[in-house]
Amino acid sequence: MRLQLATWQEVDAYLKRSTAILIPIGSTEQHGPNGFIGTDALCPEVLAQGIAEKTGALVAPTLSIGMAQHHLGFAGSITLRPTTLISVVQDVVNSLARNGFDRFWFLNGHGGNIATVTAAFSEIYAESSLGTASSNRPPLVCRLKNWWETDGVRALSKELFGDDEGSHATCSEVSLTYYAYPDHVKQAEMTPPRAPNGPILDAEDYRRRFADGRIGSNPSLASVEAGRRLYEAAVANLAEEWHAFAA
Repeated sequence: MRLQLATWQEVDAYLKRSTAILIPIGSTEQHGPNGFIGTDALCPEVLAQGIAEKTGALVAPTLSIGMAQHHLGFAGSITLRPTTLISVVQDVVNSLARNGFDRFWFLNGHGGNIATVTAAFSEIYAESSLGTASSNRPPLVCRLKNWWETDGVRALSKELFGDDEGSHATCSEVSLTYYAYPDHVKQAEMTPPRAPNGPILDAEDYRRRFADGRIGSNPSLASVEAGRRLYEAAVANLAEEWHAFAA
């Protein structure tokens, strides 16, 4: 069930059987010559729907803008400051907690969110520890799960792409979005075929080191069929983890 398509009465009924909610979170940033700018939000959003179909989980609206300051040298990228994203996560959790949700499973599609979202969880827990949380807020549990870190996805990525997987604009994430949106598959030349690796700092440094936006990847290998296999593997693994978290 999608929160955005539910009535408040349906959410009340859901809360009688579960107080856990699944929140996709990602980013709006460049993904090389053939990757969608929305890749990091689309991946967890698509997988969340698959998990919901298997488990009956309630899925919150996708938080589609994340901490992506280092991508701003490329057209179309949007970022929140780390402090802003921390506040957004706090406000989302506290809004839902007011009506009885107490377990929040953030399904993440962007590595750049990890430190900031984890810090947001610490701020949320500090509200309880310091006595500043609202009086009607239950004890909360927050968890961040990166979709690409399931056993099935790791094994398939290695089998399908090997060292060409890379770390940004990866073959796997591009494939997953192609499976979800096959009418929008892009064709582009990759020069060199596999992008270089290296560190990233601010937006100018990123653009200088990685001219087309990729890091270590060759997403020309991405395909709809690979995306289907990755989707099925990810949903199977993540549905099991959701059951354990929501129990």
